[in-house]
Amino acid sequence: MPVLIEETQMELPIAALLKARAQRRRYPRVRSDSLPEVTRYRDDGCDIHPHCLTCPLPRCRYEEPGGLKAMLNGMRDRQIVSLRTRGTPVEEIADRFGVSRRTIFRILTAKYREARCA
Repeated sequence: MPVLIEETQMELPIAALLKARAQRRRYPRVRSDSLPEVTRYRDDGCDIHPHCLTCPLPRCRYEEPGGLKAMLNGMRDRQIVSLRTRGTPVEEIADRFGVSRRTIFRILTAKYREARCA
């Protein structure tokens, strides 16, 4: 005598997930911190000036390659080149700025290359 086996339809796990995913509403993903309503704009400044918006620097120290040191060295380098073009000896320039003669020659060589390439 044949035995009747009750067949129950079982869904595969992947099919169940796809069905549940299709039933969900789809909303565009938005980061919670990307909206201007929840962003705090504080003008904290830095150790140069207390407020970024009124800073006297022509460009932010954090945007400048090399930072504040490069900005200060740029001014120093222009003064060194100016003194040397007026005929000041390298030893005197090195003593005035507290650097070695080698540093003076590096600066002069770099500025010469910049002027030649420009």
